[in-house]
Amino acid sequence: MSDYQHSEFQDKVVVITGAGNGLGRSHAHEFAKRGAKVVVNDLGGAVDGSGSGDSADAVVQEIVEAGGTAIANKASVSDRAGAQSIIDDAISAYGRVDILVNNAGILRDKSFKKMTMDEWDIVINVHLNGSAYVTHAAWPIMNEQKYGRVVLTSSGSGIYGNFGQANYGAAKMGMLGMMNVLALEGARNNVRINTLAPGAATRMIATIPGRDFDVNDPPPKSAPKLVSPAVLYMCSEEAPNGVVINAAGGRYYRSQVFVNDAVELGVDATFEDLEPEAERLLDMRAAHPPKR
Repeated sequence: MSDYQHSEFQDKVVVITGAGNGLGRSHAHEFAKRGAKVVVNDLGGAVDGSGSGDSADAVVQEIVEAGGTAIANKASVSDRAGAQSIIDDAISAYGRVDILVNNAGILRDKSFKKMTMDEWDIVINVHLNGSAYVTHAAWPIMNEQKYGRVVLTSSGSGIYGNFGQANYGAAKMGMLGMMNVLALEGARNNVRINTLAPGAATRMIATIPGRDFDVNDPPPKSAPKLVSPAVLYMCSEEAPNGVVINAAGGRYYRSQVFVNDAVELGVDATFEDLEPEAERLLDMRAAHPPKR
């Protein structure tokens, strides 16, 4: 008897990158159990991006054995042709793409003074460029069919900062910039894009010193499955557009940019004029969302 159920995601075609483990695997199962047809992408490499493997096949087998529908793709999102192949495989197998969850990522953590530019580039290429490459391949399809849902995966390391992750943080904050623009560009065609800021016990988190846990049996309060409800919400018929949602441990909340009222100094303003106003310039007590 199938473990899966009918829902608004029935027969939707869902592409999930980096879905061989952790968060992506959880997202794939949650969509599949609701009747979606899932493309499970994963290069199958290590947390630092090296190597390859068959983790995508394993997740597909899990889904199929539970009564769901899925295919595997093992391309790297950071390769343009590979990224295109992910969407091509979805079209070849299922004829359309309704939902794209950009989840693939790697870590190369070091303090900035010790980080090589190769370590900078590879993280930017996988997270930021990889998300752009796959989204760019799906974007015209979604706009032409006048329906699409896209999720980008950010992190508190980008939104708030985290020591030793300048490359990762820069890529993750870049997701917000891409989202802000694409939310405007896709809105008229019912293509909505949102950003996830997750927290869970995954392979990537386990590489951080002091984070000791079994990735195959994560602590209940840090389970990846507690992040997936936010992803499904951002991909639903009633999804918001251009929103950042934080999800961890069964807690869900929104992050948003706020601004304060301007210090008006006029067209002849100088540094000497601004310096005495520093306290007012930095005062966020009456801050509000920016007016567009």
